[in-house]
Amino acid sequence: MLYLQFFFLLCMLYIGSRYGGIGLGVVSGIGLVIEVFVFHMPPTSPPITVMLIILAVVTCASILEAAGGLKYMLQIAERLLRKNPKRVTLIAPFVTYFMTFMLGTGHAVYSIMPIIGDVALKNNIRPERPMAAASVASQVGITASPISAAVVYYLAQLSDINHHITLLSILMVTIPSTLFGVLLMSLYSMRRGKDLECDPEYQAKLQDPQFKARIESTTATTLNETLPTSARNAVLLFILALLSIVFIAMWPGVRTIVDGSSPIKMTVIIQMMMLCFGGIILLVTKMDPKKVPNGVVFKSGMVAAIAIYGIAWMSDTYFQYAMPQFKAGIIDMVTDYPWTFALALFIVSVVVNSQAAVARMMLPVGLGLGLPPALVIGLMPALYGYFFIPNYPSDIATVNFDTTGTTKIGKWYFNHSFMAVGLIAVVSGSCMGYLLGQIVIG
Repeated sequence: MLYLQFFFLLCMLYIGSRYGGIGLGVVSGIGLVIEVFVFHMPPTSPPITVMLIILAVVTCASILEAAGGLKYMLQIAERLLRKNPKRVTLIAPFVTYFMTFMLGTGHAVYSIMPIIGDVALKNNIRPERPMAAASVASQVGITASPISAAVVYYLAQLSDINHHITLLSILMVTIPSTLFGVLLMSLYSMRRGKDLECDPEYQAKLQDPQFKARIESTTATTLNETLPTSARNAVLLFILALLSIVFIAMWPGVRTIVDGSSPIKMTVIIQMMMLCFGGIILLVTKMDPKKVPNGVVFKSGMVAAIAIYGIAWMSDTYFQYAMPQFKAGIIDMVTDYPWTFALALFIVSVVVNSQAAVARMMLPVGLGLGLPPALVIGLMPALYGYFFIPNYPSDIATVNFDTTGTTKIGKWYFNHSFMAVGLIAVVSGSCMGYLLGQIVIG
């Protein structure tokens, strides 16, 4: 019966994924009701902490975007790309990675992707090479961001188990491991596919006058817009917010308000600092708060919060109910073959399309199995598996932004531009993370 119920869980996740983020959340609500009233599973608590973190981070990042800070960051990124056009395949993935590192979300990639494609095309570089890698890198960077919901959830759960685990110790594992994955992926991308002049499919398209005219007239840039000083100030304040969070994480004494009491949890600190600096950016830049709900970051963040609300509650209810029966057999398997937990994270991510939701679903499972913190932290890059089925918004957008058609979803659906680079980044990042976890967390 437990296996049938697990199959039901996967079916609800699959059905919800066909409708996108909000659909995933509310369809999971249907699954939750069936679990409780049909399968008689006791409901667990909703994921309040994760949702509050997402709301706080999205609020601050959305104010940054409304103040022009995101455009300012894009202009810096574009200048870097256009100064080194021949190395766009190597640089572009790191650009999108660090944008995600800063904002805690990969959805800012939509703005930079047309620029990456334009730089590649103007220098006769196959756009698939930098664009596919950049799309994947924007998601790989989530487990390296100090303000991403996935990282903060890991911190909240693991710091309660082991007080020596801090935000800094987690980032000392995830940042080098994900950067290693992005580097290998970028190096592979530099030679992938045929050069444009040798690609018969692209050359055949050029015979169409309309297609050729569209290619020759394509221009994407943010440099023709003059931004106010407040945009730069917003970025500087946002960076100060990140540095403040890292500083407070490094010095627990700062979080000890009353002598002899326990330090304030970092999950609470991150919420406080994000709301605080959101207010500071608002006051300093004098931006119009009515613009905040119209931004890309706000909309994508609210969708993510709703999706995680339903997914995490439904899945947590099932796993808490099923864990006593599953525990013995899975412990033996994971003990003998630790990589199988990474495989479990990856498979769930393929279905769920959210690293924070996968963390909320699977970390309690890993801890319930008695897996050591070094292992679950080291395998965090495996939280990203939704490139496998090319239905994630950033991947679909990247395909549409590539005017040459070299970034594509193949005839057989799974032979798409993101498969090879995604597997390289995740596998290599997980291997490096496993090694670093043993050294840093031990």
